[in-house]
Formats: sequence, structure tokens, C-alpha cells
Amino acid sequence: MATAFAAVEIDLDALIDLDEFPIQEVTDPRRNAIVDEVRAQMETVGCFRISSFIRPEAIAKMADEANELMGQAYWSNQQHNPYFSPGDDTLAADHPQQTFQDRQSGFINSDILVSDSLLRQLYDSDVFLHFIYDCLGVDRPIYRWADPLGRNPYGVMQPGHVLPWHFDGNEFTVSVLVQKADSGGVFEYVPNIRNPESENYDLVADVLAGGREGVHTLDLQPGDLQLFAGRFSMHRVTPIEGDTTRVIALPTYVHDPYRMNRPYHSETIYGRATPLHHERALAVVDGLVD
Repeated sequence: MATAFAAVEIDLDALIDLDEFPIQEVTDPRRNAIVDEVRAQMETVGCFRISSFIRPEAIAKMADEANELMGQAYWSNQQHNPYFSPGDDTLAADHPQQTFQDRQSGFINSDILVSDSLLRQLYDSDVFLHFIYDCLGVDRPIYRWADPLGRNPYGVMQPGHVLPWHFDGNEFTVSVLVQKADSGGVFEYVPNIRNPESENYDLVADVLAGGREGVHTLDLQPGDLQLFAGRFSMHRVTPIEGDTTRVIALPTYVHDPYRMNRPYHSETIYGRATPLHHERALAVVDGLVD
């Protein structure tokens, strides 16, 4: 099957076992059951995993692609607060905006993926987008993200790396674990810790200081599809141990097809900002600090 956005013909069954997960059949009771379960979990804990969603052979090809491009990854070894924003000296030293944590991780940016990338094919599939939309149960359409660097990258973490507590720039996150670390690399999150009406700085500060109130853990496996409300749920990945680099695919969808990461955020995460990032920097849609 092909879509208007596809660079190549998309054989979705080569990526997903459509007999096990009939996401293309909108009236299939098995699809409806998956959608209902995802919606229920997203409502209560802001996160859901569909185990072994991507075929093992497709995961192996995605791992090969990521490892071949690893030399072009942008690596971050810096400090940032949970919002990827500049500090504010008018605030107390223990305020979340003034709490900077060590970060070591990288991205294989979307714009360097090969034209027939399996990750691009998954991202370009209208069937997959429609399935994600149904799972989220939102009352607004979702779109492929305008951000040319962050729309569908690979997130990569080498042994010793850590991804500290942070919020995402987009409303929700879709991910597929491609390559698991030997040890560590566990996803932790605090669901719905903030909303557009409240940053909830007190609880954010408590978690940053080591508190475990509301913290959930999820040990993803290769091929697992994860849906996550990353704009409102603070999250991190624990330190990578062993010899294997952790690789995760991040096909990113948004409600606002215009908004992109702000330039400071893009430069911090992806190593650069394009002219479009600067042009759209003033597009504020939800009033949150980042």
C-alpha cells in the first residue's frame, strides 16, 4: 500500500504482522480491543506498550540502518533542566528551571535517514497514523510533525549514557525499541505530572531530588510499540550498562502541523536549528514554559 506522503511503496505487512495486529481493518474486533485497551491505559497512566508489534526481521533491518548511521549521530554531553530551556537566576536554586542534570545521549536526525528507511516507511503509513490516532482517543486530528530533524529520528545511547528527567516538546510520544542495552536503559516516567494550567513545580522538584512518588517503570523489549504522553509526563532513561548501544525509533506525531521545536531546544537535542525553527519560534500554543 502507498500513501501520498510515501517515498516508496509501503509493504506494511513486512513491518507488522497484520494477522496478529490487523491495524488496517478498522472494523476488526481484535483491532478494536487493542484500541480500547490502549485508550484505557493512556487515560489512567499516560502510557501503553504493545509487545512485539514490529516483526523481528524488520527490527533487525532498522538496527542495521541505525548502526550504519551511528557515525553521523549528534551526541549530547551537557547539562539541561527538564524543559531544555535557559536557567532563570531570579528563581531559587532548587527550582526545576534551575535544576540542571547531566545528559549523555544522541540522535540520528530524521533528515539523514536513507530514502527507503523502514522507519520512514512506518512513519509515512497513513494506516499506522490512523491506528495511532484511534489509540490516543483524542478529539483533534494528528499530523506528521513539521520538524525536519525530530519528526522520525533514532534516539541512541551508548554504554555509560543517561537521559535525565525531562518533558518532550510534542504532546505525545510514539516509540519502537530497536536495540536493547545489555543492562540499564529502563524507561521511567511520572504520568501527567503537569498540564497547561499548572506546572506542578513542587512535585517536579521532588522527583528531581530523588523522590519516587508517582514514578512508573517500563523495561521495553525490541519490537515493542510504546505510546506515551511525553509533553505532560516527566520521564527519563536510566544509565546504559554493558557493551551494547540502546536504539529507539521515534516516529513523532502532533496536533499542530505548524509548530516545531524552539531553536534552543533543537540545538540542545539535535545539534542545530534550521531557518524554519527560527521562523516558527514564536508559535506558542499551550502556554507551558518550553
